[in-house]
Amino acid sequence: MISNPSRLTLAISSRALFNLQESDRVFRENGLKAYAEYQVAHEKQPLQPGDAFPLVQKLLGLNSSGLVEVEVILLSRNSADTGLRVFNSIDHHQLDITRAAFTGGTPPYRYMAPFGCQLFLSTDPIDVADALDNGMAAASILPGSGDRVDSPHLNFAFDADAVVFSDEAERIYQSEGLTAFSENERREADHPLAGGPFKGFLAALHELQMRYPKDQCPIRTALVTARSAPAHERVIKTLRSWQIRLDESLFLGGRRKTEFLRAYGADIFFDDQAEHCQLASHVVVSGHVPHGIKNPRLFPNKNHD
Repeated sequence: MISNPSRLTLAISSRALFNLQESDRVFRENGLKAYAEYQVAHEKQPLQPGDAFPLVQKLLGLNSSGLVEVEVILLSRNSADTGLRVFNSIDHHQLDITRAAFTGGTPPYRYMAPFGCQLFLSTDPIDVADALDNGMAAASILPGSGDRVDSPHLNFAFDADAVVFSDEAERIYQSEGLTAFSENERREADHPLAGGPFKGFLAALHELQMRYPKDQCPIRTALVTARSAPAHERVIKTLRSWQIRLDESLFLGGRRKTEFLRAYGADIFFDDQAEHCQLASHVVVSGHVPHGIKNPRLFPNKNHD
C-alpha cells in the first residue's frame, strides 16, 4: 500500500442507500410513532438495495487496490433506535460502512464538514438544498428503472453550468437568449468560469484518478452538456486552468442526454435541471442538483429519511 493514498468521503441518506418505500408509506399514512414501531418490529429484516446502492458498492470496492481510500458515511434523519434496521442491513449486505449520524429529524448536512464529506446523496430535496446553500456538493437521487449498463469502470457524468461551473453563463442565456449567451462565451473564452457546487467533488475524483497508472484507472469522468461551439472553448479552458482532466466531454448542442448517458455507461449523472434528470433516470442513477437560476426554492413536505 502506498503511504499516503488519496481520500474520498461520501455521505448518503438511508433512503438513497436502501429501498424504504414501505417504511415511508407507514410514516406518511400513520405518523412518526407508527413508523418508529414498524422499524423496530422489522429491524432484523434486511432492507433491499436502493437506487444509489450499486454506486456505493463500486466506490467501496476501490479500497481493495490500496491506492485510494473511500469512506461512506450514513447521514440520516432517523434516530439511532429506528436507524438500527439500516445498520443491520448494511451488515447483511456486507458494506464497509461504520460511521453514521442519526439526527432525530434535524438537518443532517451539519455533519458533512466534521466528517470531511465531499458529496451528500439524499432523496430529500430540502436536505440537499440545505447542503448546497452551505457550500457543499449534494444531489437528490431520483427513483430509476434499474435498466443500467454493467461496467467494470465507475463512470461519473456531470452537467456543466450550475453543477461543475457556476450559473453565471446560464443567467445570461435565461435573461437574454441563446445569441447573447453564445456571444458572451466567445468573448469570455479566455476567462475561466467560476466553480459550481461540484467543482470540489470533481477535483477529489481527479486526485483519486491520478493515483492509478493511466491505463488502469477504474474511475472515469465525463461532461455531458447542452453547450456546443462556440461555447465549448470556455469550458475546456476553465478545466485546464483548474488542472482537472476529464475522460470524455460531450457537447450536445441541446440534444437529449439520455441515449448519450446510456452509451457512456454512466453509473450516476448530475444535472441542475429536474426534467433532464427525470429523463435520464430511465437509464442511469440521476442526481438532481437544485442549484442556480433554474431552481427556485419550492419543495414538498418532508419524508422521514
